[in-house]
Amino acid sequence: MDDDSMSDLSSDLSSLASLSPPPMDYPSPVSSQDYDSNTVASQQAQLREGDGPPPAKKRRTAEPKPRITEHLDLAAFSDYPAIDQKAQLDLLLKILRKRRKIVVIAGAGISVSAGIPDFRSSTGLFTTLRSEHKLKASGKHLFDASVYQTDSSTSSFHDMVRSMSHLVSAAKPTEFHHMLATLASQGRLMRLYTQNVDGIDTSLPPLETSVPLSAKGPWPKTIQLHGGLEKMVCSKCNHLSDFEPALFDGPEPPPCDVCVETDKVRTDHAGKRSHGIGRLRPRIVLYNEHNPDEEAIGTVVSSDLRARPDAIIVVGTSMKIPGVRRIVREMCGVVRGRRDGLAVWINQDSPPVGKEFEDCWDLIVRGPCDEVAKHAAMHRWNEDEYKECTESEVEHVKQRNGDIKVVINAPRKSEDTLGMPTPMASPHPKPLVLPKPKLVLKLRAPSAHKITTKKANADSDDVSTSQVLKTCSNTMAQAKSTKKAAKKSSTKPSDAKINMAFKVTKSGQSKMKKSKSKSQVPGEDELSMPMVPLSPQAARNNGPVQIPTKPPLFPNLTKSYKSERSSSPQGEDSWMERRRRETIWPPGNIPQKIAMLLN
Repeated sequence: MDDDSMSDLSSDLSSLASLSPPPMDYPSPVSSQDYDSNTVASQQAQLREGDGPPPAKKRRTAEPKPRITEHLDLAAFSDYPAIDQKAQLDLLLKILRKRRKIVVIAGAGISVSAGIPDFRSSTGLFTTLRSEHKLKASGKHLFDASVYQTDSSTSSFHDMVRSMSHLVSAAKPTEFHHMLATLASQGRLMRLYTQNVDGIDTSLPPLETSVPLSAKGPWPKTIQLHGGLEKMVCSKCNHLSDFEPALFDGPEPPPCDVCVETDKVRTDHAGKRSHGIGRLRPRIVLYNEHNPDEEAIGTVVSSDLRARPDAIIVVGTSMKIPGVRRIVREMCGVVRGRRDGLAVWINQDSPPVGKEFEDCWDLIVRGPCDEVAKHAAMHRWNEDEYKECTESEVEHVKQRNGDIKVVINAPRKSEDTLGMPTPMASPHPKPLVLPKPKLVLKLRAPSAHKITTKKANADSDDVSTSQVLKTCSNTMAQAKSTKKAAKKSSTKPSDAKINMAFKVTKSGQSKMKKSKSKSQVPGEDELSMPMVPLSPQAARNNGPVQIPTKPPLFPNLTKSYKSERSSSPQGEDSWMERRRRETIWPPGNIPQKIAMLLN
């Protein structure tokens, strides 16, 4: 290979090697943090400029109306309320008579009229028990769990329980108890939470309870928060039995019969050691001890809160127990959370003062609870709605209220109610029959002819009807022949033509007069028949319907039309036949105008 060829190759390779490398100053991608910050900043800028989506609208919420606490004093009057408190009494009666889910939390005050003393009043048990049992402190200590620590306190406790049992057995339900039972029988009492241990409320069948209280529903109407004196329980085996007051005498609690039987079998027959014998006690909850139904009561309260009662009535309690205060506070909050919920306080004393009960009541009623039941005047659950009154009762009512008048209003007439009436059956249309018009023929004899009549009798001037009709017909025929002769004699001008725009010569005028003369006056048969609706074609052309002369394109479809036309002579179709041809129903016939369109 010579030098020239080598030089040529080297020049080509050197030219390739001498090419400048591509520039390496490409922009590097931004980091994820920078990208996120830039994206967020751009989005915020768009929102500020108004380019982004509009902000979400805030939901309008109506502000609740401010609640005002009303006051009603039933102790100030016996039979009738004051004029300025009538609205408050109507509100209370409306709650008792109309509300469907009522919760009642009752205390010892509802049993005072039955002969059962309350606890904290001046004549309550806490005051009287101290003097009776010569206690150093208040009688509240007899309701404490520490009564079983000493024999003297245990003996005093047994005496108090025995005396209360005798009072309860002689007591009868009050008017307020019967009102609660009526609400329960009507299904409008959701729950009765009672703090009473007397068992007067649970003695009524609509207010029965279950002991012990089940942790699962359904639950009874009455929930005993502090137990009751109708049952006694063993402290060891938890055996329940009916309360027997005679067993609780002295400082020694009575033994449990079930535990005695079990221990005898264990020691005498099995030869095992004794596990001890339990002691009986009333099934009531004392201060500073555990409530055996605590969990079940909490479940019931939670269920009632979820049901959202529409009214709560707190009656006859001072709410000194912390658990009761909590139930009342939560119930009032849920009830007043409803738009129509109402909370009522009924007691001789004022409601408790505190931040938790601030603005908690809608109506505060001062007075005995039995007065509330009397004003409600609800019939008892175990009586008929209507009761026959004796003469003495009628006289007593007349003396108090005056004469009794029975007013029977006449029944009101039923007014026409607005709305769409019930559709009736479609009436069958009847053919329209027009009265036949009276045709008056005005005959006018031509001047060249005279009408002569012959007298039928020489002595009479009257002419018979047949002769008059014959004369009229001859006269009409002569008049027609005269008109035809006159038309034939008239000749058309030879120079008839259109000589100007929008101007017609005599020849055109004669044609128009001729077409007008062809229009016939409707005869008697046409006036007597109903009007037949015109087809769109006839209405558009403003002329008579023309009968098709061309052969039909669809002979199968127009077969019925031809058969109907062939059945009757031309021009003599009856009105019913034309009506049937132009009617879509019944099937089998094609309307005349559709046949014309098809042809």
